[in-house]
Amino acid sequence: MVSEHASPLAALGGADGGGQNVHVAALAVALGRRGHRVTVFTRRSDESLPEKVRIAPGVTVEHVPAGPPGPVPKDELLPYMPEFGRYLGRRWHTRRPDVVHAHFWMSGLAALAAAREFDLPVAQTFHALGVVKRRYQSASDTSPPERRRLEARIARESGLIIATCSDEVQELCALGVHGDSVTVIPCGVDLERFRPSGPVAPRGGRPRVLSLGRLVPRKGVDTVIEAMAHVPGAELLIAGGPPMPELDRDPEVRRLRDLAQARGLTDRVVFLGQVPHEDAAALMRSADVIVSVPWYEPFGIVPVEAMACGVPVIGSAVGGHLDTISDGFTGLHVPPRDPAVLAGRLRELLGDRRWRAALARAGAARAHARYSWERIAALTDTAYERLNTARLRSAAEGARS
Repeated sequence: MVSEHASPLAALGGADGGGQNVHVAALAVALGRRGHRVTVFTRRSDESLPEKVRIAPGVTVEHVPAGPPGPVPKDELLPYMPEFGRYLGRRWHTRRPDVVHAHFWMSGLAALAAAREFDLPVAQTFHALGVVKRRYQSASDTSPPERRRLEARIARESGLIIATCSDEVQELCALGVHGDSVTVIPCGVDLERFRPSGPVAPRGGRPRVLSLGRLVPRKGVDTVIEAMAHVPGAELLIAGGPPMPELDRDPEVRRLRDLAQARGLTDRVVFLGQVPHEDAAALMRSADVIVSVPWYEPFGIVPVEAMACGVPVIGSAVGGHLDTISDGFTGLHVPPRDPAVLAGRLRELLGDRRWRAALARAGAARAHARYSWERIAALTDTAYERLNTARLRSAAEGARS
């Protein structure tokens, strides 16, 4: 696996892990349990890091010296990808892998450059597409200007694209990718940690709405605050952003606090700051409803974790939410950036305990049936076999001709 900016060690440490970190770590460990030997190549972001770290049976993280041995924003890593690719080529010359799985577009650049020499099959998971990011973030998108062109090239040159949701397949086809070269395998969830039973975070007597995730404008937390002005009596907990002592210095937190104050919600909106991943399930189980209403979402793990915990979820009808939330059965869809509709759905759901319980039961059953890491690893295993078989067939046909 190649994950140039998202180290599995950050996910396991908890503090710096995002969705891709968690995905790569959990998938690697699950594949290791299936008997595979997995090496995850990620960029060295700290000179004190060892060259290799074994994180689970059969799973090793290897730190690649590409660029300065310190933190670099991911959107500034493109100049170091040739160096990253050359390192991969040297390593694979001495220990050739059976399959390469690149995570994120820049990882795809490095992986394909190294794989050509050895005719290695490459699977690509984008995790997010630049064309979608540009559409919704416009001038605030900090991606390199070459991203869209290079992503299209990576998509065409990869042996198989593993998309995380159906909506991504349509975006890839619009880039000129043939649908037969794409398979959909969603992200998974740790069902030992995220389950209906277990510790519950303390709460008072108010109905509780929870928003959990990164605090960036596209996540739509301002939409939730606007909606809460029309949901009397309920409290909103906002988990995410920097640690609690640093909240006051964060510009997005200040923007959201100002909005809450302007709507007269200072006493009903609580900012928790960064919540360790190991504490997220207890916090989720304390909520009556969990809300996730981003403008766009390549997959969106929070609604799946919420369903796994047996908590009803309201999500914007975008991206991965269209696959994970079955509207009216395991949760509710709302339009993005529409606080009036969200407020109405919140009032309905908070006012009907039996409906919440029915959604919670159905959501937990769906999460446990579809999103276990064991199932995701098995589907990925099958995809690798398909990719390897296609490469061997192509080589055999080339030899005959």
